[in-house]
Amino acid sequence: MTSIPPVINLTGKFALITGASSGIGRVTALLFRELGASVVVVARNEARLNDLVTELNKISKEGTVHAVPADVTKESDVTNLFKVVREKFGEKLDILFPNVLAYNVSKAGVDHLTRCVALELAAKGVRVNCVNPGVTVTELHKRSGMDKDRYAAFLEHSKTTHALGRPGEAVEVARAIAFLASDAASFITGATLPVDGGRHAMCPR
Repeated sequence: MTSIPPVINLTGKFALITGASSGIGRVTALLFRELGASVVVVARNEARLNDLVTELNKISKEGTVHAVPADVTKESDVTNLFKVVREKFGEKLDILFPNVLAYNVSKAGVDHLTRCVALELAAKGVRVNCVNPGVTVTELHKRSGMDKDRYAAFLEHSKTTHALGRPGEAVEVARAIAFLASDAASFITGATLPVDGGRHAMCPR
């Protein structure tokens, strides 16, 4: 019987993940590691970043894990980040996941930027895609000032704004990201993939 390799396999891939200390970025880093990737994780919170590195190293001894504390809104930090990436990975960077959230009208900007950059880089064999999550259970809303009761009410209301009747989990978004980053999506570029439980298909509520 012919064996069928795993559809999503990131063995031998090198990935750079920003916003990796919490939420979707953190879960994506853990999943990428489980799928065999070497990763550079980036975030402002150095303590959380170090905790993440400990977890990543427990998953596998294959490949490498590096942490770079940085604020990607600061040019000097970004310059240093890419210096570290070149030192660790050389010129080989297979996956870039810039987990910087954009809201409101800027989301449309990210969608169109995805298409434009995909067209610019297609001739070089570089694929560019975007995931559009719905409401996802992370600590983001609490850190932005929402108290426990308001957050619980928000999640309850989210059941009515998503066709599947619930908010998403970070790992569900991470799986979509892993698929797009893998060779299983080798003929996909310029795409914006809703991972939102059908919210994009519903009328506003």
